[in-house]
Amino acid sequence: MRRHMFSGDIGTLRKKSFDVVIVGCGVAALYTALSLDRRLSLALINKEGPKESNSIYAQGGIAAVIQSTDNMEDHIRDTLFSGAGLCKEESVRVLVREGPRDIRALVELGVPFDRDDEGNIQVTREGAHSHDRIVHCGGDATGFHLTMTLLKAVQARENIEVLDNECLTDICTDSGGRAAGVITIDSKGAFTRFSAPHVVIASGGIGRIYRKSTNAHTQTGDGIAAAIRAGAKVENMEFVQFHPTALIHPDKNGRYFLISEALRGEGAVLRNRRWQRFMCEAHPMADLAPRDVVSRAIIWEMKNHDLPHVYLDITGRPRAFLENRFPTIYHECLRRDIDIAVDWIPVVPVQHYFMGGITTGLDGKTNIEGLYACGEAASTGVHGANRLASNSLLECLVFGRRCAESIVGSAMAAPGDVPMEPHSETEASVDLSTIRTQIRRIMTQKCGIIRNKTNLTEAIAEIGALYAVLERLPMRSQTRIIMLNMATVSLNVLRAALKRDRSVGAHYRSDEIKIKEGTDLK
Repeated sequence: MRRHMFSGDIGTLRKKSFDVVIVGCGVAALYTALSLDRRLSLALINKEGPKESNSIYAQGGIAAVIQSTDNMEDHIRDTLFSGAGLCKEESVRVLVREGPRDIRALVELGVPFDRDDEGNIQVTREGAHSHDRIVHCGGDATGFHLTMTLLKAVQARENIEVLDNECLTDICTDSGGRAAGVITIDSKGAFTRFSAPHVVIASGGIGRIYRKSTNAHTQTGDGIAAAIRAGAKVENMEFVQFHPTALIHPDKNGRYFLISEALRGEGAVLRNRRWQRFMCEAHPMADLAPRDVVSRAIIWEMKNHDLPHVYLDITGRPRAFLENRFPTIYHECLRRDIDIAVDWIPVVPVQHYFMGGITTGLDGKTNIEGLYACGEAASTGVHGANRLASNSLLECLVFGRRCAESIVGSAMAAPGDVPMEPHSETEASVDLSTIRTQIRRIMTQKCGIIRNKTNLTEAIAEIGALYAVLERLPMRSQTRIIMLNMATVSLNVLRAALKRDRSVGAHYRSDEIKIKEGTDLK
């Protein structure tokens, strides 16, 4: 595996120096930046713009214990249960116990949480939660309001420079093995070196290595791939979460519109085309079962009855309630000629979230000194094998702040020289669009919701061959770099999925136990 994408003389690059470089533009990146000392100089780097991230599309909300009728031990228990025994309990306890502190900080920043008639923050329930504890904004537009509020605060800080259209190329390390900044490439193929003793990877997930995903089109695992090349440890790469309910047709950018789990929290139920509810037989929590269970149940329902999709039915709720509680979903469905007050919503499971990533401790530190990770790009241990609904934005906040606190408390020594390892390159005519399509097809067909050894082994060989072609090319464009990142991340997901030969959480191996119609899907 090549160590660096950039293969020229690093001394010839345009250079900018900062105290901290943060890669990303979602909630984890923005909140980390705001949690750092104002006296530090920060660069916030993203490959398109701060209005294109997974965070901004988040609908449901943030899980946090803020009501007296709830308690932290139940939130911890719910998280551990959803994680199928693979969560790091210490990380979960930090997440849950410190979460309310960050909700209060968001209130002070002006995040417009929905409130009841008495002015209290409203809470609702989502799948696998034992209490109402999901705080939200704009009904079902939490990610948008949260991201835009944080972005406004970031733009007001004189110590933070936001740099758009810069795609991460490499994480630099000096001769002592410490983080020394990053190299990026812009849309015109120009490289820039950002020198810094501290680097935070908050670049999001990997959703676009799959054909169907709710992720922003920028989510191709760039930060994770760069960290792998730099020698950072990764873990839980096999745990890819598929959301049970997305509208059956994508938008012009290929993104599938999410139908939030909060609908099922407010009484929506899944039905097949014969009007039958099928989740009651699949799990004791029925339609509020963990996401992996619901997704598999839908897949089996579609397969066993030759259905292109199933339906989500929330017609039992009044129109006024639906339009007020779920304005984003209500109007998007209406735009597509689906009136959710009287029509069932046609839905399918699609890739939604990534539980694995760059291995970190409780302070966001990786095994490389000076390199941190938070948000979806990190594996903090809070999600285990299956993320509990609305714990993701909470993780961005808690561990983003913890990254910042660790950086503030550490030394700010200037990075040393950055050695560049040479790599043999050969120019060749390659159809990158075809390679992108092939990677997504292979991952969707052979490493999706249901997996087996044969498919995984074939996929490793197929994507490995694509990787070998890409690795030899000169990395002179964002597209080439993104394709190699997609292949790198895909191979790591596949190899981890093949190694784990037992089903757990979101990782389901059909060759472990032969599933027959009617078998309990737990």
